[in-house]
Amino acid sequence: MSNDPLKPQNTWSEEIVIAGNQLVDRVKQLVAEGNVRRLIIRKSSGETLVEIPLSAGVAVGGVFTVMAPILAALSALAALLAEVKIEVIHAGDPPQD
Repeated sequence: MSNDPLKPQNTWSEEIVIAGNQLVDRVKQLVAEGNVRRLIIRKSSGETLVEIPLSAGVAVGGVFTVMAPILAALSALAALLAEVKIEVIHAGDPPQD
């Protein structure tokens, strides 16, 4: 758990490294999970490209309508990058292994 002051206490994060051409599909999948509060897209070097805050109460269908321009921008970014890192901030407690 990080000491990020913008992150509420009942959240946890994970980092996913994927190929650039998988970015849009993976973001859609993460948003559909419903417990994601924020996505931070970074270059493989760690430089932040975009942060996407997601509201806790937004219905999944509404999220994709609102996110259409963001997904279009991510698609353009993905075409330029071989690899990206996604930091995913989830609500609730982390899963127990």
